[in-house]
Amino acid sequence: MSNVIDRIDIFLDEYLDLNIPDVHVVDIAEILIIAFFLYQILKWFKQTRAWSLFRGLMVVVVFFIVAAFFQMNTILWLGEKLLNFALIMLVVVFQPELRKALEDLGNRKFFGFLSALGARGLAKRFEDKTLNDMVIASFEMGAVKTGALIVVANNDNLDAFERTGIRLDSILSRQLLINIFEKNTPLHDGAVIVNGDRVVSATCYLPLSENMNLSKDLGTRHRAAIGISETTDALVIVVSEETGKVSVAQNGVLTRDVDDNQLVEMLRKIQKPIDEEDNEKIDNNGKEEGHESAD
Repeated sequence: MSNVIDRIDIFLDEYLDLNIPDVHVVDIAEILIIAFFLYQILKWFKQTRAWSLFRGLMVVVVFFIVAAFFQMNTILWLGEKLLNFALIMLVVVFQPELRKALEDLGNRKFFGFLSALGARGLAKRFEDKTLNDMVIASFEMGAVKTGALIVVANNDNLDAFERTGIRLDSILSRQLLINIFEKNTPLHDGAVIVNGDRVVSATCYLPLSENMNLSKDLGTRHRAAIGISETTDALVIVVSEETGKVSVAQNGVLTRDVDDNQLVEMLRKIQKPIDEEDNEKIDNNGKEEGHESAD
């Protein structure tokens, strides 16, 4: 490898009169290591709240660039004084995410992407059986007015919410969901989080929506469903304990009293891998795949 690089370097020096620095195997290894860690940092940003903050920081940076261009010295002076406090604030705000990132560094999850690169975008997020079991369980619980709250993970990372509950990591089935939400059982209170074909956690606490325009007849379970759908791209299935009706929260919007066909259609939209979604959008000449159900 080094001999090939040396020959290329000699050729460029003699025939092209270029001064190319010496490149060795160690240099290439350093570039690959740096690229690897940059990829992991960007991936961490994307999967946590840091991504939203990063976009906000870019707006602030652009603001200070404009201030420097127009020589707004007072604004630049204030920015310089606040910089140290801002760095400390970032460490405090993202302490849970930073701790989780360091924990992942010490286990095999951090390197799991190597085996997943080839399969990403090819497999479905969850199997058809998982989809059908979620739909059947939801309406069976609705028939006997058993309240339920099922968070189905999409692209956003839900680790912070999973840690508020009890870890299960069990294969999802209709019977499992019904047993979890059965009244007077240890796990019935709170939400379950579904990732892929597995119920990863139960009795999870979710943030309540602070939207003042929500209907006053919505209870805590529905407000929690809307709350997590406002902060993540998860799809949330809610079964009302009072009426037995099934509702779905996504992107901060609650679609109430859906039937089984509507629920299947909504789950299908997040079941498809990203590549398939993009291809369908191209095939439809830019038309959006989904539309909100009228209610």
